[in-house]
Amino acid sequence: MKRTHISGVLILLFISVICVAFRMTGNDDFDSARREILLRRIGHELLLQSGDSTSRVLPVKKIAGNEYQISFEHAFAFQPGSLVNTTQRLLAKDPLASEYVVNVLNCADATIVYGYMISKNKKDDIVACIGRRQPLACYKINIKFKPTGIITPTNGYVLGSLTVLAFAGFIFLRSVKPPKALPDSPAIVTLGSMSFDTETGKLLTNGKTIDLTKTETRVLRIFALSPNEAIERSRLQKEIWEDEGVIVGRSLDMFISKLRKKLEFDPNIKIVVIRGKGYKLEISS
Repeated sequence: MKRTHISGVLILLFISVICVAFRMTGNDDFDSARREILLRRIGHELLLQSGDSTSRVLPVKKIAGNEYQISFEHAFAFQPGSLVNTTQRLLAKDPLASEYVVNVLNCADATIVYGYMISKNKKDDIVACIGRRQPLACYKINIKFKPTGIITPTNGYVLGSLTVLAFAGFIFLRSVKPPKALPDSPAIVTLGSMSFDTETGKLLTNGKTIDLTKTETRVLRIFALSPNEAIERSRLQKEIWEDEGVIVGRSLDMFISKLRKKLEFDPNIKIVVIRGKGYKLEISS
């Protein structure tokens, strides 16, 4: 069945997207850990440049969603130009750190003693006073990264899955056509001594009401519009089932058999087989 197969594909794609979402969370943790190592390396090289090879770089703190803080065990002096070059060289190894703002804070009063911004385009960089050496003091360095948005290497995979899912959904919706409308007919059709209500699916005979199923109603309606005419089996199958996404074979015979029993109340009405062609609703005078 076409609808069943497509539904299965959609479910598998949905599960795949969920799995990728978990994979994405794991990758975020990895990227964050790698970034913290690069930030510690920045602190380490700054201490070496100031002549300090023994004091510690304290644990890097994540102070906001995209902002980190590097702090140090002892005071040190630094050259702004060296800080800019060091951060650019090391953070180039982080594919998600193409744009960021760096602020150097004085530990005593949290004032910003130096800051700059690095952008994807060099012409948008904001860097000043790189030749002025900062004196020996206790410093903390805050680095705030610009959010990468939804288009990242990992998220791109998720988008690809969602695109395939959306495309499959589009195909699925197109494949589910509304049932094909049958030609207009009177609400009440006379069949011998019986009255057939094509809207409610009821047969009326001698004050008795016989209920028909939805499919039985559609089958009998086709016959009622062409009494005493041969109707091809393929036409019945197409108009009744094909537009619902599936063609059945023996189901037609089953519904014909059920209709025959419900039409038995009038011996002048019969559904007969036209060998090699289909069926005919015979109504004798």
